Amino acid sequence: MGFRWRMASFTCPSRFMHIAFVLGTRPEIIKLSSLIKACQDQRIDYTLIHTNQHYSSSMDACFFEELALPAAHFNLGVGACPPASQVGRMLVALEPLLNDLKPDHVVVQGDTNSALAGGLAASKAGFSVAHVEAGLRSFDRSMPEENNRVLLDHLASHWFCPAERQVQLLAREGIAGPGVQVTGNTGVDATLLYAARAIRHSQVLELFGLQPGNYLLLTCHRPSNTDDLSHFSRLMSAIEHLAQQRGQVVIFPCHPRLSAAHHAILATLPSIRCCEPQGYLDTLALLQQSSLLLTDSGGLQEEAYVLGLPCMVLRNNTERPETLENGGACLVQDISPEVLCRLAAELEGVRIHRGGALGDGLAYQHILGALLEP
Repeated sequence: MGFRWRMASFTCPSRFMHIAFVLGTRPEIIKLSSLIKACQDQRIDYTLIHTNQHYSSSMDACFFEELALPAAHFNLGVGACPPASQVGRMLVALEPLLNDLKPDHVVVQGDTNSALAGGLAASKAGFSVAHVEAGLRSFDRSMPEENNRVLLDHLASHWFCPAERQVQLLAREGIAGPGVQVTGNTGVDATLLYAARAIRHSQVLELFGLQPGNYLLLTCHRPSNTDDLSHFSRLMSAIEHLAQQRGQVVIFPCHPRLSAAHHAILATLPSIRCCEPQGYLDTLALLQQSSLLLTDSGGLQEEAYVLGLPCMVLRNNTERPETLENGGACLVQDISPEVLCRLAAELEGVRIHRGGALGDGLAYQHILGALLEP
């Protein structure tokens, strides 16, 4: 099938534990970074397997560089293809690799196709599956991510939950016991570690000619918002109206999945300034200095929550309800311009506190401690 195997040179110390990480997307890189670096620091034997689900430099390589992560030991080179084919190609490549490595645990994160493939391949081969960010539920089975996370939780051996709510949700599905633990969210580890550094070192505001607090930050990539061009057009027009009412521009780092037709719509909206996807530090800097975040990204919801920033979630539901509970975020279930303006005004009138329900920035310690127990 033409897989591109790439093995980096590395030396693994002799240890009683071997952990394999399977990742393939921007959020997985960010949310597994603290665990990978802890394995390096503690000289824990590990292997990093990259499926190449995200393959553009703007969504992949720059994050390894900014987070000072080592190159993957193996790159499966899967790339873009239909979801079922993508998972199938990953499984075909992962099966012999995991059987050669014989890890004690295979660690996957979140709800991506890479996570699902890593969990399936490990489970079929008889290896322990550790699911980081287990137990999240939107109860919307039309979302591919929801199906992935449910399947992963029902084949895992260890469930590392961001908060107590996820433990309760897993129990309703018959998943309970000592393998289910509240560890906090590893995304919070990265946010708390890099937030101040991003403000100090990023020059992204100067690059775009922005003033702190005088722009909106937008991300939009989920199929529910982008597959139907008519819906996408209505949503973008409502955001344009909101920006004009506030007298602010919208910075929109566009996901590579947006097509020429999407960009043709955006070209008619003068307040929305499109740009390439930004690196991690630049994204954190843009987030912290914006007046309002509009996003359908789960990771950015969490970052806004832990930093105490206002966020409009461009979805009817969220698997991260904790982000709604400090008054700093709201769901957008009606994309009319009037509703967007009303919700933005309501957020402005709320005193937002930094959210602490998703952990203390030490989730990686709790997870590694559990995996290293005899």
